[in-house]
Formats: sequence, C-alpha cells, structure tokens
Amino acid sequence: MKKESYILIVVLIVFGCAKKESSHHFSSVDIQHIWQDSTSIRAIEFLDANTLAFAGSNGFYGSVEASTGKVRANVQTYDSIIPEFRAVAHTKTDFFMLSAGNPALLYKTGSDGKMELVYSEKGEGVFYDAMTFFNDKEGLAVGDFNNGCLAILITRDGGHTWNRLACDEVPSLDSATGAYAASNTNIATQGDNAWVMTSKKSLLMTNDRGLSWKAVQTPIQIESAYHGIYSIAFYDAMIGFGIGGDFSNSELNRSNKIKTMDGGMHWTLVADEAAPGYKSCVQYVPNSGGDDLVAVGFTGIAYSKDGGATWGTLSEKGFYTLRFLNDSVAYAAGKNSIAKLTFR
Repeated sequence: MKKESYILIVVLIVFGCAKKESSHHFSSVDIQHIWQDSTSIRAIEFLDANTLAFAGSNGFYGSVEASTGKVRANVQTYDSIIPEFRAVAHTKTDFFMLSAGNPALLYKTGSDGKMELVYSEKGEGVFYDAMTFFNDKEGLAVGDFNNGCLAILITRDGGHTWNRLACDEVPSLDSATGAYAASNTNIATQGDNAWVMTSKKSLLMTNDRGLSWKAVQTPIQIESAYHGIYSIAFYDAMIGFGIGGDFSNSELNRSNKIKTMDGGMHWTLVADEAAPGYKSCVQYVPNSGGDDLVAVGFTGIAYSKDGGATWGTLSEKGFYTLRFLNDSVAYAAGKNSIAKLTFR
C-alpha cells in the first residue's frame, strides 16, 4: 500500500470516529438549592471548573464551591451606600463586580483580599447593565444612554483602569436606548467579537475587541415600555440567539426570540407568537452543536433542542440567570436563591 493511501485511511478513520456534536434531548431537570437568603442575584460567573462567583442586591457577593456546595459570602459597601450589583466578570487572576445605578461602582479583587474600587461614575442617568472580558487584558462594560450616547467602558490592562468611550466612537442611538440589566447577558463575546443588545431594535457589534463599533437593526417590534431582547448568547462566532419579552406582561411571545447564523449581521424572528414568553437569560448547552438552548426567567425554565425553533417547559421554578458548568450541569440564581440544575 502506498504511504499516501495509508495516511488517507488513517485520517478517514480518525475523523469518522470523532463524535459529532448534537442535541442532548433533555426531558427533565433536577433542582438542588445550594443557598437561600433574602437577596436577589442577577449576576453569576464561573471563575474556573469548581468556583461560581456571584453578586447581587444589598452589596452581597461571594462564591460557591461546586464540588462541595460550600458558600463564601461578604457584603460590599461604599460610604453609606449599599450597592446593587448586576454585573460580574473575571480574568485568570481577578474577579470584578459592577453596580447598577448612580453612582456606578466597579470593583476588582485587591491585593489584601478585599475588593478594590477601580472605577466610579456619578451623574443623572448613570446605570450599567453588564460586563465581560475578551481575554485577560481587555474587557468591556455597557450602560444606558447618558451624556450623549450609550455608555461603553473599556479596559486594556486587565481591569486596573477603565475608560468610557467618547460619543464619537459609539454608534448614534436614540436617547431612550439602554439595555436590560436582568442577567448580565445583554453582552456576548467570541474571540475578538462582541455583541451588545440594547433595549430597542439596535444591536451593537465589534470585531476588534471594542476598538470600533457598528449598529445592526434586528427585526423585533417594540410593543411596550419593557418589551425587547433581554439576553443574547453565541455558540460560536456565527451562531447566536436572543430572547426577552416584557417582564410586566410575561405571556407576550411576539418579537421576543431572534437568531443569527452569520455572526450577528442578520437576525430572524423564530418561534414568533409561540412559547416561551418572557425570559431574562438564555444560554447554549455545551457540546450540543448549537442545537440546545436553555432559557430562564421568573416564569420558569424552558428548553429547545432545535436551535430555538420550538420550546418546551422543564420546570416552573423561576430564576433570573444561569451558567453551564458542563453539558449537563448548570447553576442558576434568582430571587433569594442559587441552585444547581442537572439536566437529564
């Protein structure tokens, strides 16, 4: 046998045996409450394979050890202010949390074990909604429109310093434009790309880690003051999904689910006028080929096994946000609780 033919056969065997990603076809979810208290948690993030960090109302923040369920918690105050945290993020070395409302307070882990204030912003209309990192040096946070444009903070030094982009660096939007600080998921990143869903029809995109931005119009039709896309997720650089609705009219299922297959350049409505209604967070299930999505809200846990075309309800238990630890276990947080979700 020729050497070239032998190599070809080996390559075909290796690729032929490789497991193709596809739907996990979940039919149920087990819910185990890890922590319960009188705190609202809208921001959670896995720091590593065993540590879930969280921050919420009443200045409350901390971590959950996935292997043992042990919770470590603390309270952050600023003078007489008790912040409400709705955004968290991390690098390999630091954890960050950002408060909503005026003043905006952005903290990172300090050298003495306490949280260190690295950015603050005061003013009418100041309200930050979400935060994430591209890599261990570059990150961004997004807030509502104030002082002439949508607020975008950028760090290039691992979160030690943050600077707000000038308005001529941000696409022009209506002054009523903001974003929904419901689950720290109105931002999604993949590599150098980031997508920011606003409270209106516009979605902002960057493919150079926030150096330049452009606006894309989604096909949703805003029907009420609190109607829009609350959460977006990307499976890879091309496949993305957004979900929302109107939290004050949770049955509304029109213009609340959108999908892209070309990296966010174009979006289509999916499952329009079909369940589910309002959801505050959506995430792709790992290793599902982009077929599996889980969405949560105070309305319960919904699951799609066909990329968002159709949905079913796995539980009526309400949560605000969730993150996957692996392709069958996620952690969710909401009003007064953090829970481990095991999908089967």
